[in-house]
Amino acid sequence: MPIPAIGVARLWRIARRHGMDRRRFLRALTAGGAAAVLAACGERSEAEQATATASPLATTSPEPAPAWFKDTSPFIVHDDGKSLEARLENMQGLMTPMRYFFVRNNSVSLDVDVESWRLSIEGDAVTNPIQLTYDDVRTMPSRTLVSYLECAGNHRAMFDLVKGQKSSGTQWKTGGVGNGEWTGVPLRDVLRLSGVTDDAANVLLIGLDTESPEEGFRRVLSAEKALHPDTLLAYGMNGELLPRDHGFPLRALIPGWVGSTNVKWLGRIVASKAPIWTRNNTTSYVLIGDAYPPEGEASGKVATTQVIKSALALPWPAEMVAESRRLHGFAHSPDAAIEKVEWSVDSGRTWKPVETLTPQVQYSWARFEFGWHPGPGEYTIMTRATDAAGNTQPEEIPFNEKGYLFNQPLPHPVRVT
Repeated sequence: MPIPAIGVARLWRIARRHGMDRRRFLRALTAGGAAAVLAACGERSEAEQATATASPLATTSPEPAPAWFKDTSPFIVHDDGKSLEARLENMQGLMTPMRYFFVRNNSVSLDVDVESWRLSIEGDAVTNPIQLTYDDVRTMPSRTLVSYLECAGNHRAMFDLVKGQKSSGTQWKTGGVGNGEWTGVPLRDVLRLSGVTDDAANVLLIGLDTESPEEGFRRVLSAEKALHPDTLLAYGMNGELLPRDHGFPLRALIPGWVGSTNVKWLGRIVASKAPIWTRNNTTSYVLIGDAYPPEGEASGKVATTQVIKSALALPWPAEMVAESRRLHGFAHSPDAAIEKVEWSVDSGRTWKPVETLTPQVQYSWARFEFGWHPGPGEYTIMTRATDAAGNTQPEEIPFNEKGYLFNQPLPHPVRVT
């Protein structure tokens, strides 16, 4: 008997109705297609009905479960099957529209049933372990703030393209970043509900994406960062409910920290009196190399805060016709507002200030703009940013094996015809 011709979306709705989680669903689908899923659900009548109406030419190969819910056409879709890199040239204003906001997953995006979803807060550094429903979270006092969000591996490909040293991992160019407005509940308010103790050392965030490493992606925060008033449990993005690809129903938003700490599809929070060491702060999200001595149980320096960066909103490499034009790009820093952006077309021997630098709100990135009047030829344009704390993009950074936090000025190739 052929496998019933039933769409994956319909199949997933049936599986959810019978309490099947995404991991079990995908395992059954891979092992035996729709028939195996329906059998596991006990949906014989559904199977019989689907078989009865199926075309005799129906394929026996099930269509793959979608990795994302959003339209992927505006993105660079990486071969890892988990990364949608934005094209900065699509971004004109200060805020990144959701249709252009990058996605970095460690599994397929989840479709969480908000009615059964619960957030557990536990650990030896809380006196009152609790579980919260979605409505519980939504009725707590909320905050809205603007913050950029960036993958720790953004610009990773530049270790190879600029320095000739290829690192491991998804070869992001400049599009693993976006700027959004986030609404949610301060994490510290939730921790206080659970009676967090003064001797808490670390707070572990755990996602529901059980196909990810450690059967739920997890990152550790210092207690100090967890209790910062701008560390949010976000349920809103750009004035709408958080999309499924971006962590619905709840994700962490940790301004100024690398993207992996902003855990999506949040399900558990563990507050601990002792330091917590997991895969993602011992061997992954760690800068490993001669310049990075090991920290604690980590193999190098743990990647936590971001670094100052800038990038042009152009394809890599770029092509354009010879005419006067205005170029723009984006710059950000975890420490202070961007105070100055400069540009160069002579490999950094001379620098000119950009003409326009937009004011920044809270943890926003800055948009910059300048006029350029090229004739035909091959050019390399570089930008570098300086923040109000005096940090400037360095001329050189040391190599690390996993390619995190590359922030040298980028030599952007441009061909003008």
